[in-house]
Amino acid sequence: MATIITELKQATVVPHGEWIRARKEFLAKEKEFTRQRDELSRLRRELPWERVEKKYEFEGPGGKLAFADLFDGRSQIAMYHFMLGPGWAEGCKSCSYLADHFDGAAIHLANRDVTLVVVSRAPYAEIEAFRKRMGWRFHWVSSHGSDFNFDYHVSFTPEEMAQKRQVYNYGPIDFNSEELPGFSAFLKDSSGQIFHTYSSYARGLDILVGTYNFLDMMPKGRDEEGLAHTMSWVRHHDKYAENYFVDPTAGWEHPKLAIALGSCCSGEHAK
Repeated sequence: MATIITELKQATVVPHGEWIRARKEFLAKEKEFTRQRDELSRLRRELPWERVEKKYEFEGPGGKLAFADLFDGRSQIAMYHFMLGPGWAEGCKSCSYLADHFDGAAIHLANRDVTLVVVSRAPYAEIEAFRKRMGWRFHWVSSHGSDFNFDYHVSFTPEEMAQKRQVYNYGPIDFNSEELPGFSAFLKDSSGQIFHTYSSYARGLDILVGTYNFLDMMPKGRDEEGLAHTMSWVRHHDKYAENYFVDPTAGWEHPKLAIALGSCCSGEHAK
């Protein structure tokens, strides 16, 4: 059993008629939020694009891939930047929490002209070993040896880490990890030109987590108040067990390394 983090605050108990009136009042606010979200999505689609000028190379199960190959015959890519660095023993727990939602979505996205692609900087063999362990089927490729993760501000060089000048979520950040999560959207036009249309990071990724959306409708919500690190309750799905325990004082922990590395970039990033 998990440790109970917060006590459930007892709400006012009322007759059914009063419950319905209160629920309808809140429904009006929910509908207002839905309309605001629709407008925000419309404005997102009106953001300017930038042309992808670099010739990035990736590696998948069949070997080397150009960026255009990742589209798999479709015009759009929904890309998740997964925290799995070179030599890590396993992927980030929080990214794995998100990734548990991907397989069900992939087939539906594919039929709306969107290819779901997950990208990490670890070499492909390390990615594939972890993917098999977790039982995932989604398309996951390696950007190892390219500038891709660095250009999209989800990986950081040793110099950036040492000088605390990482840029993440469009601003400076001081966080002790050479990898961080993100989401990016790309479009390929009929001439084959690729455009970067959107990227989101940090709390902007919450919307991708179906479990959070369920929890937000529950009486206790996400039950993360009082935790030193909000996702300290999360485990890889193969690590929840009968003795599962949540330490509210636990902070974020860097994933352990499976092998010793000379630097976080393993010499791959050319200046």
